[in-house]
Parts: sequence; structure tokens; C-alpha cells
Amino acid sequence: MSFLTVRKAADRLGVGYSTLKQWIYQGAVRTTRTRGGHHRVPAAEIERLLADSTRLPDRARPAASSQPPTIVALSTRNQLRGIVEEVRSDGLLAQVKLRVGDNVITAVITRDAVAALGLKRGQPAVALIKSTEVMIACEPPPSGRAAKRPRR
Repeated sequence: MSFLTVRKAADRLGVGYSTLKQWIYQGAVRTTRTRGGHHRVPAAEIERLLADSTRLPDRARPAASSQPPTIVALSTRNQLRGIVEEVRSDGLLAQVKLRVGDNVITAVITRDAVAALGLKRGQPAVALIKSTEVMIACEPPPSGRAAKRPRR
């Protein structure tokens, strides 16, 4: 009989690690424990859960397909909602322009991602921005010398 770690079992079920741990604590999932007290999930238990997902808690049943679960919440705070203005694909990459108010955000993503998301002009979408740096540039002063610093 083979056993899986809780993390690997969660991946196989298509649920989060913490969700599976809660199911274990609630008694909905049978496990064995190692000498160190860690839970191990028998492969047969995974198969049972996949075959009869109606017995799992209603709020978090495993995904029926091999697709990863849909993201419903993100920790990224910079989320800008807008409308897809343009999608241009060339080779492996695609350029997506998203209108957010009076501004346009351009993202370069894979062509496969555009197809998977079904991105089309006029469709609502969200730009998720995660960055550690923001840089600003402008043309050098006409004389070629550095601009004077403002007095404080």
C-alpha cells in the first residue's frame, strides 16, 4: 500500500493543503501517522475521495477534471479592472491591451494563455501587478548637462 504526504494528496485531489488538513481534522479523510506524528494519506483513500466527492464538505470538493482549481481570491493588492481593448498574437507571444479608465495597460503573455483565458476585444478582465520596482525615465535636458536640483 502506498502513502502520500498531505501536500501531494492535496495536489492529486485538486484542493489546497490547508483544505485537506481541515478535512483530516474533521474526520472526512482517513490517514495514518508516522512516528513523528505526520499524516500520510493512503492512495486508496485518494481514489475513494475522487470517486465519491459528494461525501466531502460542501465548501471544498475536489475538482472533477485534471484542471487546477479556479482561483477565487488573490493576495495581490494591485488589481486593476478594465476592458480588453486589443489582442495581437504573433508566434508564441501575444500583446494584450487593457483599458482601465482613461489609461491603457499593455501585457505581453503567451499565445496559449490568451487561448486558455478566451481573451477577446470588449471582454472584462483584471490586470494583476506584482512588482518590486518602478522606474521613471524622461528625455535628457537639451544642453546635455544635468538638470539643476530644486532647492529645498
